[in-house]
Amino acid sequence: MIPFSPPRIDQKIIDEVIDTLKSGWITTGPKTKDFEKKLTQYAGNKATLCVNSATAGLELILRWYGVKRGDEVILPAYTYAATANVIIHCGARPVFVDVKEDFNISLKAIEKAVTSKTKVIIPVDLGGYPCDYDAINALVKKAGIRKLFTPRTPEQKKLGRILVLSDAAHSIGAWYRKKRTGSLTDITVFSFHAVKNLTTAEGGAVCLNLPEPFDNAVLYSELNIKSLHGQNKDALAKTQGGTWRYDILEAGYKFNMTDLQASIGLVELSRYDKDMLVRRKAIFEAYTKAFLKMPWAQVPEYHTADKTTSYHVYLLRIKGITEVQRDLIMQEIRNREVSVNVHFIPLPMMTFYKKAGYRIDDYPVSYDNYAREISLPVYYDLTDAQVKTVVKAVCEAVKTVLAS
Repeated sequence: MIPFSPPRIDQKIIDEVIDTLKSGWITTGPKTKDFEKKLTQYAGNKATLCVNSATAGLELILRWYGVKRGDEVILPAYTYAATANVIIHCGARPVFVDVKEDFNISLKAIEKAVTSKTKVIIPVDLGGYPCDYDAINALVKKAGIRKLFTPRTPEQKKLGRILVLSDAAHSIGAWYRKKRTGSLTDITVFSFHAVKNLTTAEGGAVCLNLPEPFDNAVLYSELNIKSLHGQNKDALAKTQGGTWRYDILEAGYKFNMTDLQASIGLVELSRYDKDMLVRRKAIFEAYTKAFLKMPWAQVPEYHTADKTTSYHVYLLRIKGITEVQRDLIMQEIRNREVSVNVHFIPLPMMTFYKKAGYRIDDYPVSYDNYAREISLPVYYDLTDAQVKTVVKAVCEAVKTVLAS
């Protein structure tokens, strides 16, 4: 069976983890701080805080910005549950909007959804393909939109507009108008989960890029405190400061990354552009070359003059099929020893959100994309021969189902 997305664990990673274990720093320590600095250099943003998951990073920022009951946060209906669940945790209301054919959030839908209660917009770079950030950034600065904005916290008053918080869980390494993901808007959150291009087993990063008068270095320190129970010194700071004494400044959270996680990330980041992305790009191009020949195939958009994906998920769609047929095709593919997936079931289709009153009928493009989508295997160790096996399995499966 060809797996869907196993992590890359080789001797370099094993050696780095062993080095961390021998160092005595297995929680947040020097490697985490080094990873943060290298991520900032890589993405081109102003400061970076590593956390234990992208979910934690999203919630940390929502809480810092004062999002609470009575507020609204706009996000695409087509995303993973984490993007919306953190809004629920803060007591606010998720406002789902539809996406475009490229799977990313619709600017027109965002503008229609903005109200005086809107505090944050969370675009999602689905599959690693960046959203239209210049347009979204311009939207929140429009006079009419700014006039609607009703700040309730010092942070909201300081920014004076809706915060744009990018869910870039899929898109580290992607490009948008000659800038890397992480530096495209106010704040960006990466995921380093086990199935991501760049993994730390579990983990994430908050990339700060706020405009003046915000001091992103000061904000980094503030968020660092929030991410560790409100404690004003982490373990590393205690050893460097020469004193054990610390204080609890607020009731914070347990969101910190460990050096064990960071050690994996340091190896992966060091070879990411010249190795990992090169291989993933080759797999994308091989799939596209094969499927462009098939009249039933709709290949994903992943490179234009303005955008380049991170090559995270290959979102193949089958033209003119139903959701039931898609599921049958996936089963036929699995019968041929190839693992495939779907990214994602739109959240208005999930029990929790259906009970909250959301209806998938309100998001027709999201449903159409979902109903015809099959995610194909893309990972570093997938061989050229296995790529051909995947293509053959998909083609045979589609032929079998469409003929029945």
